This record gives sequence, structure tokens and C-alpha cells, in this order.
Amino acid sequence: MKMELRLSALALLSVLMITACGGGGDDSSSALVTGTSPASITVAPLGKFAYAANWGSNDISVYSIDSTTGSLTAKTPAAAGVNPVSVAVDPSGKFAYAANYSSNSISVYKIDATTGALTAGTAVAAGTNPYSVTVDPTGQFVYAANWTSNDISVYKIDATTGALTAGTVVAAGTNPAFIAIDPFGKFAYAANWSSNNISVYTIDNTTGALTAGTVVAAGTNPVFVAVDPSGKFAYAANWGSNNISVYTLNTTTGALTAGAAVAAGTSPDAIAIDPFGKFAYAANWDSNSISVYTINSTTGALTPGTAVAAGGNPSSIAVDPAGKFAYAANEADSTISVYTINTTTGALQ
Repeated sequence: MKMELRLSALALLSVLMITACGGGGDDSSSALVTGTSPASITVAPLGKFAYAANWGSNDISVYSIDSTTGSLTAKTPAAAGVNPVSVAVDPSGKFAYAANYSSNSISVYKIDATTGALTAGTAVAAGTNPYSVTVDPTGQFVYAANWTSNDISVYKIDATTGALTAGTVVAAGTNPAFIAIDPFGKFAYAANWSSNNISVYTIDNTTGALTAGTVVAAGTNPVFVAVDPSGKFAYAANWGSNNISVYTLNTTTGALTAGAAVAAGTSPDAIAIDPFGKFAYAANWDSNSISVYTINSTTGALTPGTAVAAGGNPSSIAVDPAGKFAYAANEADSTISVYTINTTTGALQ
């Protein structure tokens, strides 16, 4: 199980203190040392800042992004709860949220619009072992997938302070690992690791409440789900079967119809889609690589391109809002890989 691997890796890191580049043979354009065991990376909506949730050092790394080269400059990290595993930024770029796996909480931050610095607000309780946190595209709601309590926490965002008010929790499958929202804020999807399926929900646009729809099968151990920018297709990273499930999304009901799955590297852990819906990328934990795909704009089918090396155990992949750069969080060697995207082919350099 991935969580056992993460806990084992953390125990090893506490002894070895691996904080240098090179553990995974990374040959990306550059790699930056971060906090200990970064489990997630996200880029803020304006593309000026990036944030990494560091499982091992219990903090959030803050970076400014060079708009020309994509390079990252480290700023002062912000304290989080115990074992932050996911970080997300609201669409306005004013607030950030981190899921703290071992303290069963969501950290709340205000973002300084000039420096990107994080100022902590009041954390809120989540379910048991929140594994990821997601902000809806309207900026009104936050959702946390709770691994051990098998449910999704629902929160409403205070538009002035960023504070979270808890709503009604909804059941998921077994070990929900990630929840994704369609770009119009109408539907939500949760990847359920141990039940090998994707939960489907309709979102109440006033309260954020989730109403369950028809569950759809995935591959083995789906750990991540993503919706493309057009809201027509969805993709699930299946850790155990080493592939990506492809779905067509019914834009009226939110229902998913499975297409042909495509091979990934070993243990795909996350997916990112470029902002124009042309390319998709998968972070492959056990093969230390990033898979590259071209998206068919009519069917959503994925055509593999040339995979590229990452650092040790890449656990997350993010693309900047301009579609020029990609970033991978490498958990085993505590680095961030930085790539330039070929905007014609999607290739990573």
C-alpha cells in the first residue's frame, strides 16, 4: 500500500536525512532542494508562486517562479500540521489550504499577493487521515478526501478571510485518496484506492454539499483523478495496475463513461493536464519518471509521448497556468524537478 511505503520512507529519511538531489537520477532541466519528503506541489493561479507540502518536515515550502525560465526561488516555509500531504490554492490566489494526514486537520493560510508568503489562520478538523485537499473552481468550497474514515469533508470558504466552515460530510469508497472538481464547479470525483473505483457527486452551488451519483470502475488502486479544462474528460491514475483510466464526462449529469485505459510508468501517483487541454502528465512513483501524453480533443484518448526522468519517487506533478512549465515533487530525495514544456508537442525538457 502506498501509505505504508510513505511511512516507511519517512522512517528511513529520519535516519539518513536525505536532502540532496540525485537519488532518482533526475535529468530534468533543474531540480531544487525543498523540505523533507514533498508529497504535493501546486502552482498559484497567476503563475507567480508555487507551494509544496512537505510530509517529513511538517511545513509548506514557498517559491517564487521566474516567468521566463520557470525556475523556482525558495522563500520562507510556513508551518503546517503533522504530515502535510496535499496543498491547494483558491482561484483568486488569496488563500491556501493543506491537508495534514496525521493531525486530522486542514491548515488555512492567507497568501501575500506580492511575496507569496503564507500567514496561518485557524486550522479546521477533517476526517481521519485527510489525504488531499481541493478548492472548487468558483472559490467557494474546499473538499478533503479522508483516507481512513472513508469520506469527504465539505467546507465553505469565507471570501474575506479564507476561513473554513464545515458542512455535511459525505461517504466515499474505501480509502479515498483524491477529489477533483470539474472546471464549472458542478461535479466532483473521488479516487477510492481500496475499492478500485471513482465516486461521482453533484455539487450544490449554494452550500457545496455533495450528492452521490453512480460509481464507476477504475483500475487497481486509483490514487488520483483529474478533469480536463473543457470539462469533457476525466482521468484516473491507477497505482496498482500501472495505467491511466480515461473517461468521457456527461456535462449534464456528471456521469463517467470509461474509454480505453493507457499504460503509464510504475505506480502512477498523480496526473496534471495543461491549461489548454492538449497534454497530460503522470508522475510515476516507482519508475522515477514522468509520462507524457497528447490528448485527443474529440475523444479524450491519450497518446503516449516520450517519458522523462524525475527525482526519487515523484509523488505530484503540476503545470503552470500559462502551460509553459511543469514541476514534480520528488518525495524520496526531497527535491522539486523543473521542466520546460514544448507547447507544440507537450514534451518536457
